[in-house]
Amino acid sequence: MDKLEWIKSKIISWEELNHYISIYRFKEQKIIFTNGCFDLIHRGHIEYLARAANLGSILIIGLNTDDSVKKIKGPGRPIQDEYSRAMILSSMGFINHVVLFEEETPYELIKSVQPDILIKGGDYNPEEVVGYDLVKARGGQVIIIDLIKGLSTTGIINKLSSRPENRKKNK
Repeated sequence: MDKLEWIKSKIISWEELNHYISIYRFKEQKIIFTNGCFDLIHRGHIEYLARAANLGSILIIGLNTDDSVKKIKGPGRPIQDEYSRAMILSSMGFINHVVLFEEETPYELIKSVQPDILIKGGDYNPEEVVGYDLVKARGGQVIIIDLIKGLSTTGIINKLSSRPENRKKNK
């Protein structure tokens, strides 16, 4: 399989994911799950995802669809379409699968995946993370990974829009 096909093959449906989950469970591999919009990938995303991948064997990303991102972030988002975002994530060697979800939260996807470890970044308490109840009920862990201060997609967008050449001139 060539590299581009390998990247594309990591973007899968929920049904395909269920097949892989069965194999991973049979092989007793530790499944890690995280989710997000991942609109403009930056160093903070890379470090967060690499740290998550270090915690187990299989890293699955739940990726908000374009409609889901609009509901959460507003009408100007996402900047990049869902397929572009999925391709960028899939190109990272330590990510095993990217699965799109339509809902505002990944609760149903987490219920389907039943990860051993659920990862979230930022200022959450583990008990506040969507899916906490599901993961803890099976004896899994919910881990919060510190984010890098000053690195966010919103910050990048604001910085770009405040540049003089990007400001609209009032006439």
